[in-house]
Amino acid sequence: MPLDVTPAQTPCRLHAPALVCPLGDDLSTIAARLFDGQHGLVRNDEYTPGRPLWLGTVTTPLPDDGDWPARHRSRNNRLLDAAFARLRPTLDDYLASHPGARLGVVLGTSTSGIGETETAVAHRAASGQWPEPFHYCRHEIGAASDFLAWRLATERPDIRLITAYTLSTACTSSAKALASARRMLKAGLCDAVIAGGADSLCGLTVNGFAALEAVSDEPCRPFAEDRDGINLGEGAALFLVTAEPGGVQLSGCGETSDAHHISAPRPDGMGALEAMRAALEMAGLGPDQIDYLNLHGTATRQNDSMESRAVAQAFPDGVACGSTKSLTGHTLGACGALEAAFCWLAMHHNRRPPHPHAADPQLPALSLCGSDTTPATEVRRTLTNAFAFGGNNIALVMERAP
Repeated sequence: MPLDVTPAQTPCRLHAPALVCPLGDDLSTIAARLFDGQHGLVRNDEYTPGRPLWLGTVTTPLPDDGDWPARHRSRNNRLLDAAFARLRPTLDDYLASHPGARLGVVLGTSTSGIGETETAVAHRAASGQWPEPFHYCRHEIGAASDFLAWRLATERPDIRLITAYTLSTACTSSAKALASARRMLKAGLCDAVIAGGADSLCGLTVNGFAALEAVSDEPCRPFAEDRDGINLGEGAALFLVTAEPGGVQLSGCGETSDAHHISAPRPDGMGALEAMRAALEMAGLGPDQIDYLNLHGTATRQNDSMESRAVAQAFPDGVACGSTKSLTGHTLGACGALEAAFCWLAMHHNRRPPHPHAADPQLPALSLCGSDTTPATEVRRTLTNAFAFGGNNIALVMERAP
């Protein structure tokens, strides 16, 4: 059943996002590539020797973690730190005008630092010894929020950090972090929350999805007739979320769990449909008021089939929509916050990201932006979907203040 559909009362402002992803590391570059449909995929066989795959690899130089405590040294945390560096001016401005503000941290991830542990396990198998320095905590799921709490305490010991925790619900993780931030503000637990997530490419995820026969050998084609699987990606996306009016508001969250199957989505899309309806209800909006829908759109046959059915029912009169995963790959635990950031950019620039692939005629018809020749006169309200293993579904509604 949907969770908490009480209409929003407490403002929930999403300040400008801080991103490090396959499209770049500053908002102007990312926006330019997003709206021009320029992908950030590269082809290599780093994780699948002999089988080159298209991957959404972050090529931005990342911070050196050589002087960090061993427990924090991982690519996942380096991605987070790069994003946090871009969020810091927004955070500093907020804290300067809100002295004594109570801050929370809630992040989503699915890989954490497991990539470094893969390397360490291989070293131990070859030598009989763990490499120096090695610390198992860096691959714990909670490592992301533990790292950011450490970073905050190191740089700003004056900060009143109330709580820091990590969510791991596969591909909905960072979207659920944003929903959790909204609940924390509404409950009066915090005045501001750093929310988002990060995931890094590693052998576990690439080979795991390959074992599920869910990975494409070509650039992925969401909702296309010849779609045959995902491309995997990595990145980090952070927002400062505050209980302030104006700007872009997170006005609706819909969360469901249909528990249909451990990895396959429920074919009729009922869980996804209920999540979208709950998000719209919480925001007090009708489906005809959404200007852009960011589809989860993984390019697997089952997900796209399910999602098209759900969208056709949730938006019977149609809605401009598209998937951005052909540009970034599927960034797993980071995708919910990253694609919320793409919606933030769509509202900021009054533009919809194009969807480059023609729709599968066997699916319910969708108003994909790539085939929509009508210019966007205003993109003020958006909805983004994220779906995960185990039937975990979430939809977020965001609105730009007039």
